[in-house]
Amino acid sequence: MSSPVATVMAGIPATNLSLFRAIRFKVCDPAALVVLPAPGGASERVLIIRDIEMERAKRHARVDRVHCPADFEPAGGLSGDRETATAQSVAQCLVSRGVKSVRADRSLPLIFAHFIGKAGIALECDTEMGVLERRSKDAQELDWLREAQRATEGAMRLACETVARAKAAADGSLVHDGASLTAERLRAIIDVHLLTNGYENPESIVACGPQGADCHDHGHGILRTGEPVIVDIFPRNRKTLYNGDMTRTVVHGAIPPELARMHAAVVSAKREAIAAVRPGVTGQSVHEATLAALARAGYGSGQPAQQGVAVISHGTGHGIGLEVHEPPLLALKGPPLVVGDVLTVEPGLYALGIGGVRVEDMVAVTPSGCENFNSLPESLVWA
Repeated sequence: MSSPVATVMAGIPATNLSLFRAIRFKVCDPAALVVLPAPGGASERVLIIRDIEMERAKRHARVDRVHCPADFEPAGGLSGDRETATAQSVAQCLVSRGVKSVRADRSLPLIFAHFIGKAGIALECDTEMGVLERRSKDAQELDWLREAQRATEGAMRLACETVARAKAAADGSLVHDGASLTAERLRAIIDVHLLTNGYENPESIVACGPQGADCHDHGHGILRTGEPVIVDIFPRNRKTLYNGDMTRTVVHGAIPPELARMHAAVVSAKREAIAAVRPGVTGQSVHEATLAALARAGYGSGQPAQQGVAVISHGTGHGIGLEVHEPPLLALKGPPLVVGDVLTVEPGLYALGIGGVRVEDMVAVTPSGCENFNSLPESLVWA
């Protein structure tokens, strides 16, 4: 009769996001989830965590039992180092249940593998463990992502309206509340707004004019009238750890004709890409819908190389969840989509000497198509 196979996930839940997703409990100390085989084909989810976190974990973590390392102390005692002690206790827990074989995901810290192996237990790294499961968001995750995107929209509206309502100085530079409106200042306005609403925010993209021809140039310096300003905001909720992500492009003042044409093509491409999103369709197919729509409007793909010639220089989008960039990609070789995938759809066009236009929404794959989490306008005009 074969011995039972257990699974182990370990690390710091606040930073090991696969472990956090499995237990839905945020803590900044080492922890481990041990899934032990039980009679009748069932399993028992055991969380090993620091003693002072046990009562909170019992109330909130998605597990059957909660223990601290001292509950599984080996004969030689536990180390004074928390991570080492947790790894020692995991090995002892497995030994106490007669486990001879363990399966772990790609994120298992080496110290846990060391003590599991030292206990004579075979360890297999399952490179695909949790990958597809993490893509297919459950109802709670979808709610958290909707919430994050609503907060992102609030910050985006503030940012774009700040640009649109600024005053233009004689030299074309923008002025807000009596001082120059720079990319750095607008980022600070975005950051403060998000912080007060419970979000931490990596450096937003605020790229004005020719800076925007590089799709990932974060932007710097004075914002100017008559030039496109790409605003890309991707904050993380400090409690749930789930991310928002959206982009809009705003122009203060008169809109140059070529910029208007680029924007119309991008908005049309986004709509066609979203219309292509449904279960079973590949990420490549969604990206091809984007490329086809842009081609019909006269735009190609590649890196910007000629002054005034706009191209799309990136894929159509990516998965999002506990990280801003997750599988799958909406790009060449992108895999089939599954129900519960949450994706950004963000076509863009970029031209040397002009800058860029990008418009980005977040959608969730449903059994019959997709749900768009966004409601903000797509226009270049926000005044």
